[in-house]
Amino acid sequence: MEQKEKKQQLLAYMKECARTDVALAFSGGVDSSLLLKLASDCAREQGTRVYAVTFQTRLHPPCDLEAATRIAGELQAEHVVLQVDELEMEEIRNNPENRCYLCKRNLFGRLKTFAGGRGIPCLMDGTNEDDLHVYRPGRRALEEFGVVSPLARCGITKEEVRTLAAEYGISAASRPSTPCMATRLPYGSFLSYELLDKIAAGEEWLRQLLGETANIRLRVHGDIARVETDPQGMELLLRQRSQVVSRLQSLGVTYVTLDLEGFRSGSMDRQIKK
Repeated sequence: MEQKEKKQQLLAYMKECARTDVALAFSGGVDSSLLLKLASDCAREQGTRVYAVTFQTRLHPPCDLEAATRIAGELQAEHVVLQVDELEMEEIRNNPENRCYLCKRNLFGRLKTFAGGRGIPCLMDGTNEDDLHVYRPGRRALEEFGVVSPLARCGITKEEVRTLAAEYGISAASRPSTPCMATRLPYGSFLSYELLDKIAAGEEWLRQLLGETANIRLRVHGDIARVETDPQGMELLLRQRSQVVSRLQSLGVTYVTLDLEGFRSGSMDRQIKK
């Protein structure tokens, strides 16, 4: 199916969804920002309401909430922030292979409760077509709570999401993905907020060095820090390697490595039997 046809299909589906009030799980990333723009436009035409619901969690960097707040304001959307502390759940602390499912079950359970209290029948999230082809155990939780994923339903890929977001002038169009910080550690590693905060600080420093649109992951394997980034970022890191090593070692690791395979989403999932 061509992108133009997918866009028309998406618009038609969003108009159908917006016949009732909508609660959208809104991270401030490009996927949910595109959906917020379309849902808000359709809701205004039909006299319904869209709630952009952001989870303020300790497993996501502070920049996520900042971005979500800014973009919701740009789109003149009704923004709701729900506080969540994932590590209150003992079963999540050891970063099990089904962590994503456990977290999503918690988050979307809260979204369901929020929506139920306001009589909102439609729950929505930004899962796209690409997400259907990688290890995403959290999708099971979406099915359990009846959450719809318009982008995936219409076969729209991440690249196509970015293209559409740029067409609509959405500021998140070029924003890199910022997945859960627990993905920076191998499965089975104990999750502590102290370590996660250090990793987040390291990534933020690297992003300031490489630029806001750079793809960066700082993965920590015990006393080894493994940096994933784009080829152009590798060149810059190598030119400034003494500064990079010094800064990242200050986070508490002994060794600092540059992954020559480069940035890739889900690199910790390679050993998972999908």
